Amino acid sequence: MTIVETPIHTIPDDRRSAQDGVHLVARHYKKGVRLHPHMHREGQLVYAAKGTMQVTTPKGRWLVPPDRAVWVPARLEHAIDVLADIQMRTLYFDVAWLQREPRAESLQREFVVRVSPLLHQAILALFDGGDRERTALLVRLTILELRRADDSATYIPLPQEPRCRRAAELVLGDPAGSHEIDTLAERVGTSARTLSRLFSAQTQLSFKSWCQRARIAAAVERLSTDANVSIKQLAAELGYASMPAFSHAFRQVTGRTPTEFAEKE
Repeated sequence: MTIVETPIHTIPDDRRSAQDGVHLVARHYKKGVRLHPHMHREGQLVYAAKGTMQVTTPKGRWLVPPDRAVWVPARLEHAIDVLADIQMRTLYFDVAWLQREPRAESLQREFVVRVSPLLHQAILALFDGGDRERTALLVRLTILELRRADDSATYIPLPQEPRCRRAAELVLGDPAGSHEIDTLAERVGTSARTLSRLFSAQTQLSFKSWCQRARIAAAVERLSTDANVSIKQLAAELGYASMPAFSHAFRQVTGRTPTEFAEKE
């Protein structure tokens, strides 16, 4: 069997040094671009000031609309799918720099953060340049904001147990479908009771809640990539009985209604 090692990407040549151990990279990516699985020697905060992306790691999948950013630890395999044209702003942190942080241990796992107005302005201000003292304060502020911004609402945990993972892949392949747990369990070779228990243990979500996140993820992707989609039509396609039911589910996961999300995009 051939073992393919995950490539380690270096910081792009167009990086700008914010301070010793911290670098900034601004990039624009078009909808449909995929940054295939890779890793960095540095930890990184990835923020799309405009547009929506999807970040996948071995543990799960995150939807990252403009009011969120994703923290990726050093040497963690990840892929990025651009769902709508994005203006990406990435902060790279050397491991030695991070090890001096009081929160270093919690920065060893991936997570998504809700980007407050303060964090948004701090990130953009870093890319505006400025003297070293101002830059150091902005970097400090960015790290401090990460301490209080952990938000898992747009996270779809991916189970590792083979039968449960297969069931998850079937749902993700057709999130609008009517996935009865009895039918799904039969397809993956287990009982409905076992599959329900596995989903709960492996994802910390009930099967029903997990499927709802998958449907809302599909809705976010559609709203990000199709400017002409009717929200009423989308609700029907995803199996919601009414617009209020769709809006309620969408707000539960993203913090906004579908209309608010579409307008911001």
